Amino acid sequence: MSRNLELFERGKQVIPGGVNSPVRAFGQVGGTPRFVKRAEGAYFWDADDKQYLDYVGSWGPAILGHAHPDVVKAVQDAAVGGLSFGAPTEGEIEIAEEICKLLPSVQQVRLVSSGTEATMSAIRLARGFTGRDLIVKFEGCYHGHSDSLLVKAGSGLLTFGNPSSGGVPADCTKHTLVLQYNDVQQLADTFKELGDKIACVILEPIAGNMNLIKPSAEFVQALRSLTEQHGAVLIYDEVMTGFRVGLQCAQGLHGITPDLTTLGKVVGGGMPLAAFGGRADIMAKIAPLGNVYQAGTLSGNPLSVAAGLATLRLIQQPGFHDTLGQRSARLAAGLADAARAAGVPMTTDSVGGMFGFYFSDRVPTSYAEATQCDIPRFKAFFHAMLEEGVYLAPSAYEAGFTSIAHTDALIDDTIAAAGRALARI
Repeated sequence: MSRNLELFERGKQVIPGGVNSPVRAFGQVGGTPRFVKRAEGAYFWDADDKQYLDYVGSWGPAILGHAHPDVVKAVQDAAVGGLSFGAPTEGEIEIAEEICKLLPSVQQVRLVSSGTEATMSAIRLARGFTGRDLIVKFEGCYHGHSDSLLVKAGSGLLTFGNPSSGGVPADCTKHTLVLQYNDVQQLADTFKELGDKIACVILEPIAGNMNLIKPSAEFVQALRSLTEQHGAVLIYDEVMTGFRVGLQCAQGLHGITPDLTTLGKVVGGGMPLAAFGGRADIMAKIAPLGNVYQAGTLSGNPLSVAAGLATLRLIQQPGFHDTLGQRSARLAAGLADAARAAGVPMTTDSVGGMFGFYFSDRVPTSYAEATQCDIPRFKAFFHAMLEEGVYLAPSAYEAGFTSIAHTDALIDDTIAAAGRALARI
C-alpha cells in the first residue's frame, strides 16, 4: 500500500476527513492526498519519497521557495531565545515598521496569527469606525471562515447573503451583501440604495480563490470613488496578493489607496502570521486606544515575526518581483501554447508570482464565469500532471503560485510535462 494512502486512512480515524483543511482531502479531484515529508526550493517529497515540482507553495507563502536557508536560520535563532512570551518584543516593532515602509496606505498595523483573524478584525474595526452594520463582499472571494463571511449570493440584485456553512445562523449573515466581482453597475446601484448603511467593502483585489481573476480598472476605480463618496471603508484583502504580486502589493499595481489592508502568507514567511492595518485614525479605534476589541495570545509570535521579517527583506532585492513576474508569465504562455498544440481549449493568465489556467475558451472575469470551466478535464489534467511529477492545486478554483526558486529551466520542464499530460486527456 502507498504510504500516502496509509497515512490518509490513518488520519481519517482521528481527524475529520483525514486532513486539517478541507481542500487538502482531494475532494474535487479524487484520489489520495500527497503527505509531504520534506520540501526544499521548488520541490517537495511525499511520504512515498516521490519528488514533485510544487506550484502550491503552501498556498502562497513560499515566495522564496521552501526552506530558504536565511529564513530557516532566522527561525532557529529566534527559537533559541524562547517560543512565545505573551508580551511585546522588538521584533514586532521591526516587522510593523517594515510593512508601513513598504505600503504607504498602512500608517499603523496590528499583527495576528491567521488571515481569518485579520479579515474578521478589519471588518469589526470598519463597523466600529463607521457605526454601520452592512458589509459588501463579492461572490467567489474568500476572506476566511468567520461567520459573517461564510455566505453565498442571494437570488437577484441587491440581495443579502445566506449562510453557506452549517453552524452559521442566518442572523450572522443578514448584514452581508454579496455582489458580482467586476460588476460596476451593480456596485453603483447598491451604493445608491444603501450607501449610508454600508460600513465597508472587502475584496480580493486580485482574486485567487475562484482561480486567478483580475479586476477591471473601472471596477477598482468605482470601488474607491463610491466608498469615499459614501463614507464606507475600503478593505483590500491582500492575504494572498500581499508582497506576492509586487512589493507594494495589488494596491500598488492598481494605484489605489485602500483604507484598510489585510496581509498574510508571504508576510509570515511560511509561519502563522497575518496583519491588518491602514489609516491611523481608523486604527486608533482598536483597543487599548479605542473600543473595538481584538486580542490574541500568539499575536506577534517571535518565530513567525523572524520568518516574516527575513522574507520581507529578501524580496526587496533589486529585480526580485520583475523576475518572478516574468517566470509566471513564461509559464502561463507556455501552458497556453501546449494546450493549443494538443487541441485542448484552455486559457491562462498571470500576475506577479500568481498564475491561473482555465479549461475554457476565455479568461473568466467573475465567479459565474469561473464555474463554467470544464471541471472533468481539469481533474484529468491534475492527475496527469501528478504522474509527471508536477503538483498543482487540487481544485479548479485556486490560483497557482510560483517562487523565485522556479528557474526558467524548471518552468520549461513544467511546460513540457504539461504538453505530455494534455496529450493524454
